[in-house]
Parts: sequence; structure tokens; C-alpha cells
Amino acid sequence: MLRIVNRVLLGLAGLVLVVAGGSVLVVGLGVDPPSWWLHDGPHDVLLSDAERTRWRDEGWWWPAVIAALAALLLCLLWWLTAVLRRHRLHEVLVDTGDGEGALLRGRALEGVLAGEAGQLDGVERAHVELTGRRSAPEARVRLVLEPHADPGDALRRLTAEAVTHARTSAGLAALPAWVRLRAVKHRAERVS
Repeated sequence: MLRIVNRVLLGLAGLVLVVAGGSVLVVGLGVDPPSWWLHDGPHDVLLSDAERTRWRDEGWWWPAVIAALAALLLCLLWWLTAVLRRHRLHEVLVDTGDGEGALLRGRALEGVLAGEAGQLDGVERAHVELTGRRSAPEARVRLVLEPHADPGDALRRLTAEAVTHARTSAGLAALPAWVRLRAVKHRAERVS
């Protein structure tokens, strides 16, 4: 979801900048703009004094401006916290029993967990991301199931085998896992 929001926001910002910059560039190069264009010629300003002060004396103007800016600020703060909150775990603290502990690379644990999950019956592909704190990691698992796989069986085997093996091998007390299941797209089969 966050990836889609990021792409949409960046796409809209890029589109606005390209359209605004392109229109100023085209008029500045001396091309005669059509009658509906934003600018009349190379010496035209973006907003005239009359356009800037048109609604200043209206009673609804300032509350509307403040509400729009507050809504924009809230949306940007939500986006910023969502981007900063979802970071990948770079290392996991493994309890070695001597009080020191050891550091396990997060990518290594992700790779092992994804490899074991990908070998389960009915699983075509698996992708794993570790999030959380290094002393209490959490796994986000995405499984792409084969067309005739049983989702319940795949989920049971994932938690009983792959997640349990990863938890015990890293010496973790718990390894919570959020699993997203998706079936691979396939053509319908004919029944005769």
C-alpha cells in the first residue's frame, strides 16, 4: 500500500512540475499560446495582482486556505511517519548464552526463511522481510501459491516448519509473522 502511495504522489508531483514548467518554457521560447493557455505571452506573469487579491475580502477565503493547508500537512505527516516506520531490520541479536550475544545479518535470516518457505508444497515463490527491533524481530512473509494449493495447509506448514526453524536457530523467544497469501494467476482448465 505504501509503495503505491509513494508512486502516486511522486507521479502527481512530477506531472504538475512537467506541465507547469513546460508551459512556461513553451511561452518563454516565443510560441504563440492558444486562448485557453495559462500565459498570454513571454512577458506575462503567473498570477496578476487582481488574481492574487480576488478573494481576500471574502469571509470564507482564509478558513478555506487554512483548512486546505492543515489537511495537506496532516497527509504529509502521515506519509512521513509511514515511510520512516517501515524499515528493514539489518541485524538480529542472537542470545549465545554467555551474556554477550551475537549479531546475525537480517538479510541472511530472510534468505533462509524465504528459501525454506519456497520449498513447501504448494508454494511457488516466497518473499520475507524482517522488521521490528533487533532483539524482537517480526517477519512479513508473502507467499505466492500454486493454482491448486490449499492455503490453510500452506500456512500451517509455514508456521510449523519454516518460521519455527528460523526462531529456534536464531535463539529467539518468539518470531511473530504476518503472512500474505496470493495465488498465482493461471488459465481456467476445461473439464470434459
